[in-house]
Amino acid sequence: MQPILKINLTTATTEEFIIPKEWERDFLGGASLAARILYPYLTKELDPLSPESPLLFINGPLTGTSGPTTGRFVICGKSPATQLWAESNIGGFWGPELRAAGYDGLWVTGKSQSPVYLWIEEGRLEVRNAASVWGRDVYETQELVRAEVGVKGARVAVIGEAGERGVLYSSICCDHGRMAGRTGLGAVMGSKNLKAIAVYGKKKIELVDAERYSALRSEANRTLKQDNQARIIHELGSASAANFAEYLGQMPSKYYHQGSFANVDNVSGSKMSESILVGYSACQGCVIACGRVVNIGDGKKRKGPEYETIVGFGPNLLIDDLVEVTRLGELCDKYGMDVISTANTIGLAFHLYEMGKLTKQDTGGIELTWGNFMAVRQLIHMIAKREGIGDLLSRGSRQFGKAFNAEDEAVQVNGLEVAYHDPRGVSGMALAYATSPRGACHNQSDYFLVDWGNTQESIGITYFDRHAQAEKAANVARHQNWRTFFNSFVMCIFANVDPQMQVDLVNAACGYEWTLEDMMRSGERGWNLKRAINNRMGLTRANDKLPKAFLEPYKEGGAEGFVPDFPEMLNAYYEARGWDKESGKPSKEKLIELGLVDVANDIWKVRFRLQLFGLSLLFFYVVISSTYYFLPHIDIHSVGSSYSEIV
Repeated sequence: MQPILKINLTTATTEEFIIPKEWERDFLGGASLAARILYPYLTKELDPLSPESPLLFINGPLTGTSGPTTGRFVICGKSPATQLWAESNIGGFWGPELRAAGYDGLWVTGKSQSPVYLWIEEGRLEVRNAASVWGRDVYETQELVRAEVGVKGARVAVIGEAGERGVLYSSICCDHGRMAGRTGLGAVMGSKNLKAIAVYGKKKIELVDAERYSALRSEANRTLKQDNQARIIHELGSASAANFAEYLGQMPSKYYHQGSFANVDNVSGSKMSESILVGYSACQGCVIACGRVVNIGDGKKRKGPEYETIVGFGPNLLIDDLVEVTRLGELCDKYGMDVISTANTIGLAFHLYEMGKLTKQDTGGIELTWGNFMAVRQLIHMIAKREGIGDLLSRGSRQFGKAFNAEDEAVQVNGLEVAYHDPRGVSGMALAYATSPRGACHNQSDYFLVDWGNTQESIGITYFDRHAQAEKAANVARHQNWRTFFNSFVMCIFANVDPQMQVDLVNAACGYEWTLEDMMRSGERGWNLKRAINNRMGLTRANDKLPKAFLEPYKEGGAEGFVPDFPEMLNAYYEARGWDKESGKPSKEKLIELGLVDVANDIWKVRFRLQLFGLSLLFFYVVISSTYYFLPHIDIHSVGSSYSEIV
């Protein structure tokens, strides 16, 4: 891989960071490599919104190689929402363009005295004044910056007003509404007074065996075009899952308290295709083209909603108008806010309003009645501007619930709002949410697809009933390892590419001789490293839990009466992972087995020091005991008693 460009906005200095070859081999790229690079800097004491906080944009070895689905890159750091590992995967064209400009990563620290944007062209960096675009929405900013740099092919990653104001679930956007939405890295970017990063280059991406890679890439793309899952996602978008998810009780309604939604047909992927869809959009090198282009009756073409937006602003709030859902999703995007966290946190406000814990006095006179999309629109504006109750909502559901003595009503894990795949309908998601390194996450493992029957027998991912429990724990762990590999590759999880083909692509591109086992081991290594990072920042086994709502059965729908036996599932998961059941850390033996010796010594150093202290006391006891007959005035029993109490 190419160097990473390090930029300190405080000192206005730069340097190139050369990625060690052994890190490339062990972690490949993307999020796993970012975790290895940032490990020393992500401490419990680090304020994510401080100048010292790192923000790392990083590619994978296949980014920009024209497929299959390899137009993606990853942004990593420490989350202001969770105070844990932050990772957000994003598509479009920005990552490939950064590679063409000569870098595989951009590592930003410090804080500019005034708003700026970065312009990277063919390995040359400029820091430019961003006063003219500060306060602009993400789409306006992209166009204005592109016009100012004067290069039509430039790609621009930006934040909106939410990121500028420090909304804790702010996103980073590029291209046609491609969002790095989760974990609030837009707020980290805003805290540095960094509005945008424009990139352009013409450099060819080097591959070890370009001829073989080209043949494999073409074969993989041809196969992907014929894949049933890919074809459905192309025709109907990710919202194609809405009807089936509702049937299984997997699609939550009324803020996760209602097991079915009668009007699901009104907000489905099919409804979109039949009514407002006018085109498709794709990331670089993608043959699926999952992006929706819609016209909602005003003659303008705009981004259409995907599954999470449709459910979050639809059934979650009991809104069944697809056009209004589209408008709400677009409003979030323009401000630069994660739609999952925005809709989830607003859903909590509606839920607390219904419970009587929140009143019109708290909301500034807004009636939070289910289905009231005008109220939702008002709240989105208030969140982005941090006005009135919007300031509390901007801090996420955990802090919002706590402000009204109802933290346990918030459907979140470790400060990250849960996505819209309910584990009461697909039980594997219980473990996926509770153990994800970035809080509740459906992309670190979209295990619901396995619960639907999408197995990968060649890497040991087999089928269990959708309501199976502890017996599927090891299967969930293997799936997490595989998806961790996707996030280092970097490949879109919509790409149903055979694992052996993935290995062949890596070998051709990187010159390795990997096997399927090597691929899975790389994923496991990345997963455990991220866990260790979180352990250093204070995470323990007590953090691995589900929100209260998931432990209460639905009274209707496809998941009626079922709740996962989570304690049993978690014990089985720890056993499969080789994690310490008391502390929640990967065991020393597991880390050493994965080649993470320095990490093992680091996260277990407290125990080592206690053991050393205990041995020192024991040695002292033995010395005193041996002199008992020579120094009879020493009360040896009191010495022994003290040691026992200390132990």
